[in-house]
Amino acid sequence: MKQIDKILEEILLRADEQDEHVTEYVKKLLNVMEYEVPYTSTVLMEKLGLKSKETFRKNYMNPAMQLQLVQMTIPEKPKSRNQRYIRR
Repeated sequence: MKQIDKILEEILLRADEQDEHVTEYVKKLLNVMEYEVPYTSTVLMEKLGLKSKETFRKNYMNPAMQLQLVQMTIPEKPKSRNQRYIRR
């Protein structure tokens, strides 16, 4: 039982640490995405009310992918027109 408590405490600490690194932009992105539903960048930009792809990538998508909160459906072809993004 003590081991389980210790493991749960460690998991909670890691979650808190990761939460500190999540920016407001990433939180907004995650709020408009459902789990395991693929989205195009255009659809996500519309949901967020954004017009600039550069701003979207820099402030929203790249940080979310670095934190492994969002993943590409075709990681070997990041610029594919068929690219979709999934919340993990």
